[in-house]
Amino acid sequence: MWYDVGKGGMIMNREVITAKEVAAFEQQLREEEKSEATVTKYVRDVSAFLMWMQASERELERGTVLAYKEMLIEQYAVTSANSMIAALNAFFRFYERPQLCIRQFKVQKKVFCPAEKELTREDYCRLIDTAERKGKIRLALVLQTICGTGIRVSELSYITVEAVRRGAVAVSCKGKTRTVFIVRALQRKLLRYAEENKLTAGVIFTSKEGKPINRCSVWREMKALCHDAGILSDKVFPHNLRHLFARTFYSVEKDIAKLADILGHSSINTTRIYIVTTGAEHLRRMEQMHLIL
Repeated sequence: MWYDVGKGGMIMNREVITAKEVAAFEQQLREEEKSEATVTKYVRDVSAFLMWMQASERELERGTVLAYKEMLIEQYAVTSANSMIAALNAFFRFYERPQLCIRQFKVQKKVFCPAEKELTREDYCRLIDTAERKGKIRLALVLQTICGTGIRVSELSYITVEAVRRGAVAVSCKGKTRTVFIVRALQRKLLRYAEENKLTAGVIFTSKEGKPINRCSVWREMKALCHDAGILSDKVFPHNLRHLFARTFYSVEKDIAKLADILGHSSINTTRIYIVTTGAEHLRRMEQMHLIL
């Protein structure tokens, strides 16, 4: 048994899965309007499974998939393993082998998140101050745009001069379109940045080549700020800015349904993950209950 995406295929139970089938799976994901990050990850995870099958010389059967599941939990965190299983299950359904789908690992919902993983408002302010002090004005504005609107880093391309002038952005992601408002303070900063960089139309945050900046470049620039800002690097990545927006919004509004709409979530259960507080905050609220006499 073997698998070669570039040249041939893997013979599975007298069938051959070729690069065309993997490409067809990728195309199906795009037709389902999955995000580019999701498409890339699903194809990568499926390819990793097929290469593992080749190396271990196993047949495509449920026992093999279960063995792979055990390997995943030995090498990855539960959440990462579950995301890989989700990719495999999607492929098995696409390939009309739903009997090969397996259950994800059960994860107990966290009451609070580790303090060393949560980006606080103070951390956020230090990042902005450090970026501005180092002359990284674009990065400082990118951080404020994500944290001030709750958009995904992959949605930065929707922040155009025209949208900022209107004060609202129409964001399309995962088959849904939502309106994201831009507060006046951010609007003024973005328009001033556009004017200083002679941008009269189009995407505001672009690379030197004029293309929209990508998530990898934002991630690298954020990580580079950590040392000077005195912040643990584990706290600093684009999605944590979105979490900070969610927690701050919920602390004011206490309306999880509205927050889900703003973030573009299909399920409130996803939104609940975003508003989990730290153990210190959880303890502070318990202290305020005054139940010990």
